[in-house]
Amino acid sequence: MFRPQENRFEELKTTGKLPSPFGVALEIMRLTQRKDASAQEIAQLVQIDPALTGRIIQFANSAHIGARRPVVAVLDAISLLGTNTVRQFALSLSVIQGNLRGACGSFDYRAFWADSLARALSIQAIATRDRIFAPEEAFTCALLSEIGQLALASVYPDEYAQCLSECNAEDDDALIACEQARFSIDHRRITLGLLQEWGFPSVMLEALALKYSDATPLASESTRAERFAAQLRLATLLGRCCDADTDVRSALLPQIVAMAQTLGLDEPDLEELWDQVAQQWRISSRFLSIPVGDLPLIKPAEADQAAVDPKPAGVKIILLNTGFKKVSELENLLTADGHQVLMADDTDKAIQLAVTEKPQLILAVSDKCPISGIQFCKALRASELGRQIYLIVMTSAPDDELLVKAFDAGADDFIVTPVHDRVLIARVRGGQRIIQLQEEMARERHEISRYARELAIAKRKMEVMAMTDSLTKVPNRRYAFARLDEEWSVWRRTGRPLTIMLLDLDHFKKINDFFGHQAGDQVLIHTAKVIRSMLRSTDVVCRLGGEEFIVIAPNTDTAVAKTLSERLRSDVEKHQIETLKLPSPVTISIGVAVSTNQTVNENDLLHRADQALYRAKHAGRNTVRFYSPQAAA
Repeated sequence: MFRPQENRFEELKTTGKLPSPFGVALEIMRLTQRKDASAQEIAQLVQIDPALTGRIIQFANSAHIGARRPVVAVLDAISLLGTNTVRQFALSLSVIQGNLRGACGSFDYRAFWADSLARALSIQAIATRDRIFAPEEAFTCALLSEIGQLALASVYPDEYAQCLSECNAEDDDALIACEQARFSIDHRRITLGLLQEWGFPSVMLEALALKYSDATPLASESTRAERFAAQLRLATLLGRCCDADTDVRSALLPQIVAMAQTLGLDEPDLEELWDQVAQQWRISSRFLSIPVGDLPLIKPAEADQAAVDPKPAGVKIILLNTGFKKVSELENLLTADGHQVLMADDTDKAIQLAVTEKPQLILAVSDKCPISGIQFCKALRASELGRQIYLIVMTSAPDDELLVKAFDAGADDFIVTPVHDRVLIARVRGGQRIIQLQEEMARERHEISRYARELAIAKRKMEVMAMTDSLTKVPNRRYAFARLDEEWSVWRRTGRPLTIMLLDLDHFKKINDFFGHQAGDQVLIHTAKVIRSMLRSTDVVCRLGGEEFIVIAPNTDTAVAKTLSERLRSDVEKHQIETLKLPSPVTISIGVAVSTNQTVNENDLLHRADQALYRAKHAGRNTVRFYSPQAAA
């Protein structure tokens, strides 16, 4: 549990000014703290507040929830969302409604909630791709992850206004230092204290603490809290873009791209994620009553540029002019329709612009015979990039033969001038619809490819899990017999000797009986680690079940097997678990069998090792015995 400077936090609570739920939301929180609280009881409480009822039903019907049919009843909404989500949603609504404005002059309440909403929508979009918590629960956590700032603005409006005036709003460290100096506590610790009071899961609180500490980058095997902390950092960076000016967004964008990459999100993924945030921006702001402006667009592919250029409402067009007199009027017409127009006076410049600017449409115009435009079509379509661009040839030469040549060269449309402005714009918009369909198809292909990668990874994980012992994390019995079959085939083909060793923990039942199964599990895990650490890279240890292990050692003759087996026995005896006070050390007995021409098959080899293990047990345990025909007889 987190203990955020408890005395100071308790003092702040006594002021009665900390952000807190009230009314129905408070009663819902109290009710859901009971283990026997039913969805019916919660629904009855929610229905007391008509506004809350409407918003919960609206939330349940929102696109990202994915209800199969429209939700019209509160009880159905609660069943779909879950009691945790409803509790946190009601809490969020209550806190927001009571704190949309306040007495702290330097605290921008609208910007605070807009930033919080963008952060919450971002983590929700991230959670749909990499689910650590339910997207709805992640949404609430991110929405309230800086609530400590609002708390200080509420308890100390004048003092906190001075603190904000002295610090750069983007410099978190300076703000934390100023808060500590003035109030002997900072907004992060207050946030953790409030969320703990409101019943947020401890893993979420741990993740928030890690996020605040700017911990080291994600490792390959990160904990649940560490991964959620990384998601929160990315969501926070995206949230800061919502109200930031162009220069601030330009500075944030490289950090966003880098953080997204640590979570396995590439640039198309990030654009799709932000599109998802933008789609929910207005909807969520309405049912949470947060006043917001328009959400800015971000383009990760331009992270290396000095600024992020806003994306035009239309498409990016190269206007290739090879002798069209009214080209300025045409440029103005396209610009007025919301398109970004780039001018090229010859085909070489048009090709160069196509490579560097990656337009969606090229309009090649000429008053004369458009031979240069047709040649340009052929040159453009010869490249992969050029085949993706929508190409219109426009000329005043009404010649059917030229029209056929233009389409043969790769043109998508052919316009004969003079043409009415409305007709020209309609033709361009027709091309724009095709461009949009192509982009949607490209996104779908990318999504299918991403799903295929995820499926392959999931399949591989399942295969590994199916072949791994869940307790000791060494290969299991299934893997052992499959591997033994493979190695037996290698021995039959090459003649290289194959050794197997059966290992059994001595007096293991007594450990379970006297110290419990938890102690027995610790012994099994520890012994598996010791054995694996002592083996060569070509050897493998597997757990057959209970306290029995098998070591498969390819290309191992009797002399090497004697050294290896004795080393395993002595190392297990030497490396004991210090935390377990066992009356006698943990030891193992080992039975060894080496393949010979008299060995019938792999099952025969295994049977011989089992006979040797039986002899080792009856020889007093903690010893090694090799199979011999005389002893077996």
